[in-house]
Amino acid sequence: MRLLNRLNQFQRLWQPSAGEPQQVTVAELAARCFCSERHVRTLLNQLQDAGWLTWHAQSGRGKRGTLSFLVTPESVRSGMMEQVLHKGQHQNALELAQIAPEQLRQLLQPFLGGQWQNDTPTLRIPYYRPLEPLQPGFLPGRAEQHLAGQIFAGLTRFTSNSPVPQPDLAHHWQVSEDGLNWYFFIRSTLHWHNGEPVETTQLQQRLMMLLTLPAMRRLFVSVRSIELTHTQCIRFILHTPDYWLAHRLASYCSRLAHPEDNQMGCGPFRLSSFKENLVRIESFESYHLCHPLLKAVEYWITPQLFDTELGTSCRHPVQIAIGQQDELVHLRPVSNSISLGFCYLAVKQNSNLSPEQARFLMQIIHQQQLIASLPVDESLITPSVEMIPGWKIPEWDSCKTVPLPPRLTLLYHLPVELHVMAQQLKTHLADLGCELNLVFHDAKNWTGCEALVQADLMMGDRLIGEAPVYTLEQWLRSDVIWPAILTETQYTHLQATLDAVQVHPEESARHVGLQEVFSALMRDAIVSPLFNYRYQISAPPGVNGIELNAWGWFDFTQAWLPPPTMV
Repeated sequence: MRLLNRLNQFQRLWQPSAGEPQQVTVAELAARCFCSERHVRTLLNQLQDAGWLTWHAQSGRGKRGTLSFLVTPESVRSGMMEQVLHKGQHQNALELAQIAPEQLRQLLQPFLGGQWQNDTPTLRIPYYRPLEPLQPGFLPGRAEQHLAGQIFAGLTRFTSNSPVPQPDLAHHWQVSEDGLNWYFFIRSTLHWHNGEPVETTQLQQRLMMLLTLPAMRRLFVSVRSIELTHTQCIRFILHTPDYWLAHRLASYCSRLAHPEDNQMGCGPFRLSSFKENLVRIESFESYHLCHPLLKAVEYWITPQLFDTELGTSCRHPVQIAIGQQDELVHLRPVSNSISLGFCYLAVKQNSNLSPEQARFLMQIIHQQQLIASLPVDESLITPSVEMIPGWKIPEWDSCKTVPLPPRLTLLYHLPVELHVMAQQLKTHLADLGCELNLVFHDAKNWTGCEALVQADLMMGDRLIGEAPVYTLEQWLRSDVIWPAILTETQYTHLQATLDAVQVHPEESARHVGLQEVFSALMRDAIVSPLFNYRYQISAPPGVNGIELNAWGWFDFTQAWLPPPTMV
């Protein structure tokens, strides 16, 4: 990249005097730039023509000339980035940024937020960590789950205004009277992101591949086979009726990638770049539903942005802000809500805690203001009073102190607030004569966690999607924590109960049945929500169509930017 090389050379000339005029020989400049004297003279002429510096040479070999600087490397770099971004050369912009990582934070700020790039609307979002690859099935991160929903499509889908599944790749579906045969009628005008038509056999193939994943197989345990009854029809044949099937297919984990390419889908956006420092998605012209209003959305991965003074998305993952440095004072909350998802505490059965001790422990947490007194920003979390709206935490009668075991082990994973909660609980239990051993699992879920077998208590984070009741059923079906928490008999009974609930065609009956399951789990002090997050998105004037969804993000297809003011 010529621009980067030229900027590197200019930086080498600048550094010895930090921009002050220099008395220097051509030979010294050549050594500084690792080139010949002839080349450095050419370089000086080019930089002088560009208006970056002035060079007044003295006649005679070895004579010192005067080198004066008219601009700073930072201003040159910023101008270059604006130039290459306007041309859509995103990788060149990142290469320019990488030459000075200590200044990356300040450098990127002018280019974040809503921008018109090469006459197309682009939204750039700063993000605090690299995104993990979008693999089929369950994904651990909220950002990855949301992104998968923007890139891939499923047979059905959820929308923000309805918890009931809506058509997606299938324009509608039918269910046999016995509930054992589900027919999904596939749209005839579908295309993959590479422009090739979607063949129904490809969708069937990817569905079968999903069912080879252990967690997905647990989720679709009622499915006996997936068959093609027509070139535009897929039939699910079930062992037992499952009226959650359309919900399961609408979940992000069931979105369908091309059977030969995990990164290619047929959703509203196609993946253009997936690098450690930049993820870019672009609108897909052949999308089968409502087309996005933006041309592109970019995640600029800048760990240095994890700074409370910036007001960026990296202040905290649940509070996203979109905007550039000189606009931050104008940012205003455009959407906020209390998350349906929650952090929870679970008690392993047949562990060191008796049922009476487990209830006493839950009372300590909920009745003694442990959560409200956590040393975290009060704008981030709120103590839970119900699992989801209407499913309230049991109100146990206050009872006398119950002696706890001398030692317990608490296992917890991300988010970081659970570390604070663990320390608070450790201190409080120590006052009650119980030593709490803390074990941290550095991940966002329990997949691959071998320490589950040794723990007495577990704390984790449960994300809740667009259909809250169904999402909780999915949690019981698929999460590896439940066979670790429950005894074998309890776990078998739980799965049998879920089987009995799913056979009800009426959604209200399934809701009642599942509420009874969770009411019993909370009443027996097996699991309890701890706190919910306060989701918030802020944006500067001019970034429109942003509304929080169930994942704490916003639907990229609805965001839009007004055209730049005509001069």
